[in-house]
Amino acid sequence: MSLDAKLENRQFLINKVLLDPRRDEDAGVRKSLSYISGERVHKALIYVGMATCGKVAGAKKTFLAIQNYLQDHDIDVTLVEGGCVGFCREEPLVDVQLPGKARISFGNVTSDKVQPLLDDILNNNLPEQKPLGQYQNPILQQWDGVPFMEEHVFFAGQQRLLMDNCGIIDPVSIESYIAKGGYWSFTDTISTKTPAQVCDIIDKSGLAGRGGGGYSAGKKWNAALSTVSDNKYLVCNAVESDPGSYMNRAIIESNPHRLIEAVLIAAYAIGAGKAYIFIREEFSLAISRLEKAISQAREMGIIGHHIFESGVNIDVAVKKGARAFVCGEETALINSLEGKRAMPSSKPPYPAEKGLWDHPTIVNNVETLFNVPLILKNGSEWFHDTGTKRSKGTKIFTLSGKLKNYGTVEVPMGMTFRDILNDIGGGMAGEKDFKAIVLGINSGSYITEETLDIKVDFDELKSIGGALGSGAFVVLDSGVCMVDMAKYFTAFFKNESCGKCIPCREGTARMLEVMENVTRRPSDNQSFQTLERFKGVMQLKNLAGVISETSLCSLGKSSPYAILNTLKHFKKEFDAHIFERKCAANICTDLRIYHIDVDACTGCTACFKKCPVDAIIGSPRYPHFIVQDKCIGCGTCFDVCKFNAVLIK
Repeated sequence: MSLDAKLENRQFLINKVLLDPRRDEDAGVRKSLSYISGERVHKALIYVGMATCGKVAGAKKTFLAIQNYLQDHDIDVTLVEGGCVGFCREEPLVDVQLPGKARISFGNVTSDKVQPLLDDILNNNLPEQKPLGQYQNPILQQWDGVPFMEEHVFFAGQQRLLMDNCGIIDPVSIESYIAKGGYWSFTDTISTKTPAQVCDIIDKSGLAGRGGGGYSAGKKWNAALSTVSDNKYLVCNAVESDPGSYMNRAIIESNPHRLIEAVLIAAYAIGAGKAYIFIREEFSLAISRLEKAISQAREMGIIGHHIFESGVNIDVAVKKGARAFVCGEETALINSLEGKRAMPSSKPPYPAEKGLWDHPTIVNNVETLFNVPLILKNGSEWFHDTGTKRSKGTKIFTLSGKLKNYGTVEVPMGMTFRDILNDIGGGMAGEKDFKAIVLGINSGSYITEETLDIKVDFDELKSIGGALGSGAFVVLDSGVCMVDMAKYFTAFFKNESCGKCIPCREGTARMLEVMENVTRRPSDNQSFQTLERFKGVMQLKNLAGVISETSLCSLGKSSPYAILNTLKHFKKEFDAHIFERKCAANICTDLRIYHIDVDACTGCTACFKKCPVDAIIGSPRYPHFIVQDKCIGCGTCFDVCKFNAVLIK
């Protein structure tokens, strides 16, 4: 049988590839399969980053332009709709690999750049457009003068364990995943390890939940395993409703088979016969790739009944749900899976003892589960040696905000936030100074200049009153109003509250009312309004404390953190809004004071005619004036003035 025929035979892949990838005797098989994995190619390969971030940047137009080019020139090329390598700033990303040559990557390849790029690269010439880099491979010829991708500033500081194949393999090809060693951990686990041994390995590794709480995954699994029940369930939480984060969606779109393998191992470890991946319905691309991957795995016998004649039965299904921030709480997610309203339940009992349909249930998020196949493959000591004393492994962040480099990154636990900001992120974008890093809305944690040298570590963040969060990493500059930011967070929690418990339902509404008064100019000078505003501000800290202590679920408890941390780190900014009625960043529109520069004003009367409250006086062709007692700060005069005569104090 020829090599090509063998590669098309799926049973060949099962029999050969799912052997121990560390064994030397299998090296020949793996070398042959390097064609599938993309290490070597028979014909030219063009890989276009077609995850959601790439499509938003125009990758679909780029892909169509490449298709048209290949058709017009009658060129036989393997064209792949790929995943995301993480460097979203450079999207659309296009990789090209010629037979015998290293894979080379180009950034910002819009549709108009396709023709000159392919004219050169397909003829073995470097184009004028500077490549991002090339992938190092000892069996392939390197491009002269092109740096390696791992040397790029964006990648150099990362430790890509979970994202190793993201943006590299074909996300909807099970053969591509298997050729990279995929599903070996699962097949080895069910054939050589008991569920108790798997739970013990995860426990010893020190893997902590990446959803923000940081609770030991192994302890949760052991609790479910030790609970006697005729049915058990494994649930993967892929809702990812935290504003500013999209790393779970990115890695699912780029490597769905890794998540399926992780889910299968976790289900086996706790004795579950059914696993659900609960994901937002809006994540259409992630859902389609997940469902296709599940279908491929089921067809190959990796999912289903009597898997590889092991006696193990596990089914995996995708469950689509509406976006609801409260589904980040495991009991609310379970209620939603049961067809009920997404509302948290009191604990104990914990889901590991009584969860989905009153059966033991483990809920882990995507990033937590992505670690599992690696730990089973390399051992608990390998994972335990990565990271810090308390925080093991790596952490994926979504870098966004005022950064030169933004995207999805994976860094080792123990790296400082300053290094992430300045090295991987490339430093601040624009001329304004750094102000803070927001670590997700669910944690409400701020990293300021004074705490930038704090490490990515559960304990260190806890020592400064912060939390790691789910993975959002939003960089703010001095042009941001932190009081307005706290008001936005509070409004978000008010709108997302499930309404079950009074502290969260009523408390967030009251906090938002106070924050709106702080950022709004009084409608008149009646003394009782001023008194009410100050009373609200004085009670704000105590109110936040009560909500944090008495809310039913962890999300309600975290709702006041943004306000408490703003009061802690940016009290002067808060005081300026309260006492001086000023917003230094000029973000709070209701506190803006407009005035007219008499030297620039031509008396065109445009502002006079548009003012909704008749707060502008003046005669045609003479300078106009704003009566501050009447002005409501709407900004209409600023918008209509063509002579830049209206200024903001």
